[in-house]
Amino acid sequence: MEKVKKELKLRGYSQKTRKAYLHQIRRYTRYFTKDPKDLDEEHIKDYILHLIDKEKVSRSYHNQAASAIKFLYDRVLNMRRTVDGLPRPRKEKKLPVVLSHEDVVRVFESVENIKHKAILMLIYSAGLRVSEVVKLKVRDIDAERKLIHVKGAKGMKDRYTILSDVALETLDIYLKSYKPQKWLFAGTKKTRHLSTGSVQKIFDSAVKSAGITKDVSVHTLRHSFATHLLESGVDLRYIQELLGHKSSKTTEIYTHVSTRDLGKIRSPLDNLFKKEG
Repeated sequence: MEKVKKELKLRGYSQKTRKAYLHQIRRYTRYFTKDPKDLDEEHIKDYILHLIDKEKVSRSYHNQAASAIKFLYDRVLNMRRTVDGLPRPRKEKKLPVVLSHEDVVRVFESVENIKHKAILMLIYSAGLRVSEVVKLKVRDIDAERKLIHVKGAKGMKDRYTILSDVALETLDIYLKSYKPQKWLFAGTKKTRHLSTGSVQKIFDSAVKSAGITKDVSVHTLRHSFATHLLESGVDLRYIQELLGHKSSKTTEIYTHVSTRDLGKIRSPLDNLFKKEG
Protein backbone atom coordinates (compact mmCIF):
# COMPACT_ATOMS: atom_id res chain seq x y z
CA MET A 1 0.00 0.00 0.00
CA GLU A 2 2.92 2.33 0.63
CA LYS A 3 4.10 1.75 -2.95
CA VAL A 4 0.60 2.55 -4.20
CA LYS A 5 0.51 5.79 -2.17
CA LYS A 6 3.91 6.81 -3.48
CA GLU A 7 3.04 6.09 -7.12
CA LEU A 8 -0.27 7.97 -6.90
CA LYS A 9 1.51 11.03 -5.51
CA LEU A 10 4.32 10.87 -8.07
CA ARG A 11 1.79 10.75 -10.91
CA GLY A 12 -0.05 13.80 -9.57
CA TYR A 13 -3.41 12.19 -8.80
CA SER A 14 -5.77 14.39 -6.79
CA GLN A 15 -6.30 13.70 -3.10
CA LYS A 16 -9.87 12.57 -3.81
CA THR A 17 -8.71 10.03 -6.43
CA ARG A 18 -5.86 8.81 -4.22
CA LYS A 19 -8.28 8.17 -1.38
CA ALA A 20 -10.71 6.32 -3.68
CA TYR A 21 -8.01 4.14 -5.27
CA LEU A 22 -6.50 3.22 -1.91
CA HIS A 23 -9.93 2.21 -0.64
CA GLN A 24 -10.60 0.06 -3.73
CA ILE A 25 -7.17 -1.64 -3.64
CA ARG A 26 -7.44 -2.38 0.09
CA ARG A 27 -10.86 -3.91 -0.46
CA TYR A 28 -9.58 -6.02 -3.36
CA THR A 29 -6.55 -7.37 -1.48
CA ARG A 30 -8.57 -8.15 1.66
CA TYR A 31 -11.12 -10.08 -0.36
CA PHE A 32 -8.57 -12.71 -1.39
CA THR A 33 -6.14 -12.41 1.56
CA LYS A 34 -3.34 -13.27 -0.86
CA ASP A 35 -0.45 -11.42 -2.40
CA PRO A 36 -1.89 -9.64 -5.50
CA LYS A 37 1.08 -10.97 -7.49
CA ASP A 38 -0.32 -14.48 -7.04
CA LEU A 39 -3.69 -13.52 -8.53
CA ASP A 40 -4.55 -13.55 -12.23
CA GLU A 41 -7.17 -12.09 -14.56
CA GLU A 42 -9.79 -14.68 -13.56
CA HIS A 43 -9.42 -13.75 -9.90
CA ILE A 44 -9.97 -10.10 -10.78
CA LYS A 45 -13.05 -10.90 -12.86
CA ASP A 46 -14.47 -13.03 -10.02
CA TYR A 47 -13.97 -10.12 -7.65
CA ILE A 48 -15.67 -7.65 -10.00
CA LEU A 49 -18.57 -10.08 -10.43
CA HIS A 50 -18.82 -10.31 -6.64
CA LEU A 51 -19.17 -6.51 -6.48
CA ILE A 52 -21.87 -6.56 -9.17
CA ASP A 53 -23.90 -9.61 -8.05
CA LYS A 54 -23.44 -9.68 -4.28
CA GLU A 55 -22.64 -6.10 -3.31
CA LYS A 56 -24.96 -4.59 -5.96
CA VAL A 57 -22.57 -1.69 -6.54
CA SER A 58 -23.29 1.09 -9.03
CA ARG A 59 -21.69 1.29 -12.47
CA SER A 60 -19.51 4.19 -11.33
CA TYR A 61 -18.25 2.19 -8.32
CA HIS A 62 -17.63 -0.81 -10.60
CA ASN A 63 -15.64 1.38 -12.99
CA GLN A 64 -13.65 2.95 -10.15
CA ALA A 65 -12.77 -0.50 -8.77
CA ALA A 66 -11.57 -1.62 -12.20
CA SER A 67 -9.49 1.55 -12.62
CA ALA A 68 -7.86 1.13 -9.21
CA ILE A 69 -7.01 -2.53 -9.80
CA LYS A 70 -5.65 -1.69 -13.24
CA PHE A 71 -3.46 1.00 -11.65
CA LEU A 72 -2.16 -1.54 -9.12
CA TYR A 73 -1.06 -4.03 -11.79
CA ASP A 74 -0.02 -1.49 -14.44
CA ARG A 75 1.86 1.07 -12.39
CA VAL A 76 2.87 -0.60 -9.14
CA LEU A 77 3.38 -4.33 -9.80
CA ASN A 78 4.40 -3.99 -13.48
CA MET A 79 2.03 -6.82 -14.42
CA ARG A 80 0.13 -5.13 -17.26
CA ARG A 81 -0.81 -8.38 -18.97
CA THR A 82 -2.86 -9.36 -15.93
CA VAL A 83 -5.37 -6.57 -16.59
CA ASP A 84 -5.10 -6.15 -20.38
CA GLY A 85 -8.36 -8.02 -20.95
CA LEU A 86 -10.28 -6.57 -18.01
CA PRO A 87 -13.68 -5.42 -19.35
CA ARG A 88 -15.17 -2.08 -18.36
CA PRO A 89 -18.83 -1.34 -17.75
CA ARG A 90 -20.66 0.46 -20.53
CA LYS A 91 -21.35 4.07 -19.64
CA GLU A 92 -24.92 4.89 -18.73
CA LYS A 93 -26.45 7.53 -20.96
CA LYS A 94 -28.59 9.26 -18.36
CA LEU A 95 -29.77 12.78 -19.06
CA PRO A 96 -29.24 15.32 -16.28
CA VAL A 97 -32.20 16.64 -14.32
CA VAL A 98 -32.61 20.39 -14.88
CA LEU A 99 -34.48 22.95 -12.82
CA SER A 100 -36.67 25.52 -14.56
CA HIS A 101 -35.91 29.23 -14.19
CA GLU A 102 -38.84 29.48 -11.78
CA ASP A 103 -37.53 26.57 -9.70
CA VAL A 104 -34.10 28.22 -9.38
CA VAL A 105 -35.69 31.46 -8.18
CA ARG A 106 -37.76 29.54 -5.62
CA VAL A 107 -34.62 27.79 -4.33
CA PHE A 108 -32.84 31.11 -3.77
CA GLU A 109 -35.90 32.74 -2.22
CA SER A 110 -36.21 29.91 0.29
CA VAL A 111 -32.71 30.55 1.71
CA GLU A 112 -32.45 33.17 4.45
CA ASN A 113 -28.84 32.63 5.55
CA ILE A 114 -26.71 35.00 3.45
CA LYS A 115 -23.70 32.65 3.42
CA HIS A 116 -25.83 29.75 2.18
CA LYS A 117 -27.47 31.96 -0.45
CA ALA A 118 -24.09 33.21 -1.69
CA ILE A 119 -22.83 29.62 -2.08
CA LEU A 120 -25.83 28.41 -4.08
CA MET A 121 -25.91 31.56 -6.22
CA LEU A 122 -22.24 31.19 -7.14
CA ILE A 123 -22.72 27.53 -8.11
CA TYR A 124 -25.65 28.31 -10.41
CA SER A 125 -24.46 31.65 -11.79
CA ALA A 126 -20.97 30.36 -12.69
CA GLY A 127 -21.62 26.66 -13.36
CA LEU A 128 -19.32 25.53 -10.54
CA ARG A 129 -18.88 22.03 -9.21
CA VAL A 130 -19.54 21.74 -5.48
CA SER A 131 -15.89 20.73 -4.98
CA GLU A 132 -14.88 23.97 -6.70
CA VAL A 133 -17.07 26.38 -4.77
CA VAL A 134 -15.87 25.12 -1.37
CA LYS A 135 -12.22 25.53 -2.38
CA LEU A 136 -12.58 29.12 -3.57
CA LYS A 137 -10.37 31.62 -1.79
CA VAL A 138 -11.23 35.27 -1.27
CA ARG A 139 -8.56 36.30 -3.80
CA ASP A 140 -10.14 34.08 -6.48
CA ILE A 141 -13.00 36.55 -6.86
CA ASP A 142 -12.17 39.27 -9.41
CA ALA A 143 -14.98 41.77 -8.85
CA GLU A 144 -13.57 44.32 -11.29
CA ARG A 145 -13.34 41.96 -14.25
CA LYS A 146 -16.47 40.02 -13.14
CA LEU A 147 -14.58 36.71 -13.19
CA ILE A 148 -14.01 33.77 -10.86
CA HIS A 149 -10.63 32.02 -10.98
CA VAL A 150 -11.22 28.30 -10.47
CA LYS A 151 -7.92 26.64 -9.53
CA GLY A 152 -6.97 22.97 -9.59
CA ALA A 153 -10.38 21.83 -10.83
CA LYS A 154 -11.17 18.38 -12.20
CA GLY A 155 -8.21 17.13 -14.20
CA MET A 156 -5.97 19.56 -12.29
CA LYS A 157 -6.98 22.37 -14.66
CA ASP A 158 -7.40 26.07 -13.91
CA ARG A 159 -10.05 28.14 -15.64
CA TYR A 160 -11.97 31.39 -15.44
CA THR A 161 -15.74 31.54 -15.35
CA ILE A 162 -18.23 34.40 -15.16
CA LEU A 163 -19.21 36.32 -12.03
CA SER A 164 -22.84 37.41 -12.06
CA ASP A 165 -23.84 40.93 -10.97
CA VAL A 166 -26.67 39.53 -8.84
CA ALA A 167 -24.38 36.94 -7.24
CA LEU A 168 -21.78 39.66 -6.60
CA GLU A 169 -24.34 41.80 -4.75
CA THR A 170 -25.18 38.87 -2.47
CA LEU A 171 -21.49 38.03 -2.11
CA ASP A 172 -20.69 41.63 -1.05
CA ILE A 173 -23.27 41.45 1.74
CA TYR A 174 -21.81 38.11 2.84
CA LEU A 175 -18.21 39.43 2.78
CA LYS A 176 -19.09 42.46 4.90
CA SER A 177 -20.98 40.31 7.38
CA TYR A 178 -18.62 37.30 7.71
CA LYS A 179 -15.27 38.89 6.74
CA PRO A 180 -13.62 35.65 5.54
CA GLN A 181 -9.82 35.65 5.53
CA LYS A 182 -8.41 32.79 3.43
CA TRP A 183 -11.24 30.49 2.34
CA LEU A 184 -14.23 32.28 0.80
CA PHE A 185 -16.51 29.83 2.61
CA ALA A 186 -14.79 28.55 5.73
CA GLY A 187 -16.03 25.58 7.72
CA THR A 188 -16.55 25.36 11.47
CA LYS A 189 -12.78 25.69 11.78
CA LYS A 190 -11.76 28.91 10.02
CA THR A 191 -8.54 27.26 8.84
CA ARG A 192 -10.49 24.75 6.71
CA HIS A 193 -12.98 25.25 3.92
CA LEU A 194 -16.61 24.15 4.09
CA SER A 195 -17.20 20.51 3.21
CA THR A 196 -19.06 19.41 0.08
CA GLY A 197 -21.46 17.46 2.30
CA SER A 198 -22.43 20.66 4.11
CA VAL A 199 -23.24 22.37 0.81
CA GLN A 200 -25.38 19.40 -0.24
CA LYS A 201 -27.34 19.71 3.03
CA ILE A 202 -27.82 23.44 2.41
CA PHE A 203 -29.20 22.69 -1.06
CA ASP A 204 -31.42 19.84 0.15
CA SER A 205 -32.94 22.11 2.79
CA ALA A 206 -33.54 24.87 0.23
CA VAL A 207 -35.20 22.47 -2.23
CA LYS A 208 -37.47 21.11 0.50
CA SER A 209 -38.45 24.62 1.62
CA ALA A 210 -39.12 25.58 -2.01
CA GLY A 211 -41.49 22.62 -2.40
CA ILE A 212 -39.56 21.11 -5.31
CA THR A 213 -40.10 17.36 -5.66
CA LYS A 214 -37.67 16.60 -8.48
CA ASP A 215 -34.84 14.14 -7.77
CA VAL A 216 -32.04 16.70 -7.62
CA SER A 217 -28.63 17.29 -6.02
CA VAL A 218 -26.56 20.43 -5.69
CA HIS A 219 -24.87 19.44 -9.00
CA THR A 220 -28.26 20.07 -10.64
CA LEU A 221 -27.52 23.81 -10.34
CA ARG A 222 -24.48 23.32 -12.62
CA HIS A 223 -26.61 21.35 -15.11
CA SER A 224 -29.25 24.09 -15.00
CA PHE A 225 -26.62 26.80 -15.61
CA ALA A 226 -25.41 25.06 -18.79
CA THR A 227 -28.92 24.30 -20.07
CA HIS A 228 -30.22 27.81 -19.44
CA LEU A 229 -27.21 29.33 -21.23
CA LEU A 230 -27.81 27.06 -24.22
CA GLU A 231 -31.49 27.99 -24.30
CA SER A 232 -30.58 31.70 -24.26
CA GLY A 233 -28.47 31.22 -27.41
CA VAL A 234 -24.92 30.95 -26.01
CA ASP A 235 -22.63 28.91 -28.26
CA LEU A 236 -21.83 25.41 -27.00
CA ARG A 237 -18.06 26.07 -27.27
CA TYR A 238 -18.28 28.91 -24.73
CA ILE A 239 -20.37 26.77 -22.38
CA GLN A 240 -17.75 24.03 -22.63
CA GLU A 241 -15.05 26.52 -21.64
CA LEU A 242 -17.06 27.92 -18.71
CA LEU A 243 -17.77 24.41 -17.39
CA GLY A 244 -14.17 23.27 -17.84
CA HIS A 245 -15.08 20.25 -19.95
CA LYS A 246 -12.15 18.61 -21.71
CA SER A 247 -14.30 17.22 -24.51
CA SER A 248 -17.14 18.93 -26.38
CA LYS A 249 -18.99 15.60 -26.30
CA THR A 250 -19.47 16.02 -22.54
CA THR A 251 -21.08 19.43 -23.05
CA GLU A 252 -23.29 18.19 -25.91
CA ILE A 253 -25.47 16.30 -23.42
CA TYR A 254 -27.21 19.60 -22.66
CA THR A 255 -28.57 19.76 -26.20
CA HIS A 256 -30.74 16.77 -25.24
CA VAL A 257 -32.37 18.51 -22.27
CA SER A 258 -32.61 22.03 -23.69
CA THR A 259 -36.07 23.20 -24.77
CA ARG A 260 -34.61 25.78 -27.21
CA ASP A 261 -35.38 23.65 -30.28
CA LEU A 262 -37.81 21.11 -28.83
CA GLY A 263 -40.05 23.93 -27.62
CA LYS A 264 -40.61 25.04 -31.21
CA ILE A 265 -42.06 21.67 -32.21
CA ARG A 266 -45.81 21.41 -31.99
CA SER A 267 -47.30 18.06 -31.03
CA PRO A 268 -49.55 16.53 -33.70
CA LEU A 269 -52.18 16.05 -30.99
CA ASP A 270 -52.34 19.83 -30.47
CA ASN A 271 -52.64 20.35 -34.20
CA LEU A 272 -55.52 17.86 -34.40
CA PHE A 273 -57.56 19.52 -31.66
CA LYS A 274 -56.80 22.98 -32.99
CA LYS A 275 -58.28 21.99 -36.35
CA GLU A 276 -61.37 20.52 -34.68
CA GLY A 277 -61.83 23.70 -32.63
